[in-house]
Amino acid sequence: MPDTRSQRPRLLFVVTEDWAFLRHRLPMARAALDMGLEVAVATRVSDHGDAIRALGITVFHTPVERAGLSPLGDLRYLVRLIGILRRFRPQLIHNVAAKPILYGTLAARLAARGAAVINAFTGLGILFTDDGGRRRSLKSRSLGGLLMAALRGLCRHRRVHMLVQNDDDRAFLARQGIGHAQRTHLIPGSGVDLTQFPATPEPPAPPIRAVLVGRLLKTKGVTEFAEAARLLKGLGRDIRMVLVGAPDPGNPTTVTREQIDTWVSEGLVDWDGERDDIAAVWAGAHIAVLPSYREGLPKSLLEAAASARPLVATDVPGCRALVRDGENGLLVPAQNAAALAEAIDRLAADGELRRAYGAAARADVEARLSQAKIGAAIQALYGQVLDDPSLPSAPSRS
Repeated sequence: MPDTRSQRPRLLFVVTEDWAFLRHRLPMARAALDMGLEVAVATRVSDHGDAIRALGITVFHTPVERAGLSPLGDLRYLVRLIGILRRFRPQLIHNVAAKPILYGTLAARLAARGAAVINAFTGLGILFTDDGGRRRSLKSRSLGGLLMAALRGLCRHRRVHMLVQNDDDRAFLARQGIGHAQRTHLIPGSGVDLTQFPATPEPPAPPIRAVLVGRLLKTKGVTEFAEAARLLKGLGRDIRMVLVGAPDPGNPTTVTREQIDTWVSEGLVDWDGERDDIAAVWAGAHIAVLPSYREGLPKSLLEAAASARPLVATDVPGCRALVRDGENGLLVPAQNAAALAEAIDRLAADGELRRAYGAAARADVEARLSQAKIGAAIQALYGQVLDDPSLPSAPSRS
């Protein structure tokens, strides 16, 4: 029998880590599969390669260092991507985050000149934000400048599209001259499965449980979360501050295990580690917290909102795209533990306000951020990009 895949347009995701693909890009991949595309991903394979392959997605193991520049390592990464493009011959390349965007776009120019490229900026990362202190380092500023200069050149081509998750990032790219306004698209995240994350009633209280879910990074505001816990403890509040997640040694802003153990020993936070049952986490929480320095569209708050939990977050790009101050949660200044503690304390003391904010959060997700709505938007974008008559036809398999 003929291989029907030979006539299907091919989509290649370029993502740094297999766990990140499963956690954040899988709804997009499923939307592509549902519209008849053949899908592959170039990523570092750790523990999740088989789970991805089981979905009918081809996996190319592509090791890469996420942080910083390593001339030899980055050259090897570029060469691997060129080889994958020549082997898989995609019509569409979807690069996610800084290093895949840089080298994936360059590889496309060198080895897949006819293919279309979508560069997905999932928040602008540590090259463009505070690195966990009050100022970005000279090295970080220099790398950010080099990256932006390279992107200005690589993203001018008419087949290169930009994909952002919030208006702040779209405005930033426009100010920096990266991409073209007519080829810059906004889709807020990957959506949330409303059946997997149903609206649930609050658990009994006291204590009130204020929960932060995510990688334990300084740039996620984990330090401010612990300091807010210290302030609330000093006030004698019966509020349990809970961290759900793990350090990320591959990220230079990671919080160390020793620091977490210190906070736990001081009675400031409970640490649940990594959990797969995030719906159960939010069912057992009263308040969702994310004091991040910058986001794309934060998945943890999206899932908390679907679960009808009030949101406390920082007034920064990404977070303010989801949290409307005084409607579904509270916004506070970034890197301000006192303001964070005050917002948590306010919601902890007012159950009626928590429930009102939680209901509004759920309604917002139902209206515009469900997985079904975002999946349809992704399919429309892929269809628009692939409709370019100058794109090459899907090659036949030999």
